[in-house]
Amino acid sequence: MVLAQLGGTITRAIRQMNNATIVDQKVLNECLNEINRALLNADVRFQLVRDMHNNVKRIVNFDDLAAGHNKRTIIQQAIFNELCNMLDPGKPSFTPQKGKTSVIMFVGLQGSGKTTTCTKYAYYHQRKGWKPALVCADTFRAGAFDQLKQNAIKAKIPFYGSYAESDPVKIAVEGVQTFKKENRDLIIVDTSGRHKQEAALFEEMRQVSEATKPDLIVFVMDSSIGQAAFDQALAFKQSVPVGAVIVTKMDGHAKGGGALSAVAATKSPVIFIGTGEHMDEFDVFDVKPFVSRLLGMGDWSGFMDKIHEVVPEDQQPELLRKLSEGNITLRIMYEYLQNTQKMGPIGQVFSMLPGLSSELMPKDQEVESQAKIKRYMTMMDSMTNEELDSPNAKIMNESRSMRIARGSGCDISEVMEMLEEYKRLAKIWSKMKGLKIPMRRCDMNTRSRNLNAQHVSGVLPPQMLKQIGGRGGLRNLMK
Repeated sequence: MVLAQLGGTITRAIRQMNNATIVDQKVLNECLNEINRALLNADVRFQLVRDMHNNVKRIVNFDDLAAGHNKRTIIQQAIFNELCNMLDPGKPSFTPQKGKTSVIMFVGLQGSGKTTTCTKYAYYHQRKGWKPALVCADTFRAGAFDQLKQNAIKAKIPFYGSYAESDPVKIAVEGVQTFKKENRDLIIVDTSGRHKQEAALFEEMRQVSEATKPDLIVFVMDSSIGQAAFDQALAFKQSVPVGAVIVTKMDGHAKGGGALSAVAATKSPVIFIGTGEHMDEFDVFDVKPFVSRLLGMGDWSGFMDKIHEVVPEDQQPELLRKLSEGNITLRIMYEYLQNTQKMGPIGQVFSMLPGLSSELMPKDQEVESQAKIKRYMTMMDSMTNEELDSPNAKIMNESRSMRIARGSGCDISEVMEMLEEYKRLAKIWSKMKGLKIPMRRCDMNTRSRNLNAQHVSGVLPPQMLKQIGGRGGLRNLMK
């Protein structure tokens, strides 16, 4: 993923600055130049990069800094704030509420992945407890209804459309009315793809908007168009009141940074980014955690959300207790691998942990790693309870390994490889003994108030806490 490369480059630049013996103007310039090159390579507009560079240099004035100030923390804080300002329009989008019917209309360019994104949006909210429904008002593209129908059936979401009717306004109105009667609280209307030069299709979009009266109009945009996103988003915003943006195909294009920054410049908040073809490759876009992950500072609260999402509530205290004890058996490793699979792409999970980066797991290696995890779990399915619960797998020998290989249909060398991986993981985990992990999930809206610096400083590894300037630096970052 290109954003992982961008994050890796920025992280390395900041790490080099942190490792410098003396932080002076030369070190700051080298750090900023490296970040500038990374942003320009990601197709961020030159004016935005220049403004960020100038603002950081204005904030970090070495002549005005009093002795005793932590220059590393001040520089990192300034870079963090400027990147947030670059991506944040400063305006929240409409948030649907459970139990209250909300109509969401999707608009966008042809080929931007709008129909797939509609289903992803519905699937995301379905998993959170909403009752979504899909309406296909795209009569312009052949096969649009078939595509939405297949996606909806796969995700088990009700849908509405017509092969015979050619009037998109009529289909949209009938679909919305049908699902309102069924008390669906999230009705998603998919419209025809269009380009800013197509006046007739823009008129159709306005008619659908006036007829359905949506609570939110979402502009879906392909990240591959980069800085051109600004003109396209502006054209849509001038025709209908676009309230939010979803950027798709962020997993395969060098222009993703340009798309994000250009859309933010239109004052429409980005609410999700599509990072792949699968239903679960769809991430909430929250500026501060996103920038935090780009800078290698992780997103611990996002990681905890993942754990709470995939682990049943009654099992959470037990799992977290086992992890904090630092002792790991093959059974715990099995549970760990099982939950890792549910948490989504490994690279994405890596980027949530402080000090790590999604760049550590390239896309081609990620597919291979997922397949390897499944093989390991198949081997462990062939183990006895005694073998799974043995401390440090002490009872494992060649005879047992051969039996496991036969039972799982694997080669004995693969079983030995799995045991070596277990020993490596156990060694790493033993060093994390005593790690304080938050047991209770905070509500998304109050989490920032509930997590104080003292609590988070107890969670972070000591070397990470030292890098960001201790508890005082952490408190400034959280502010």
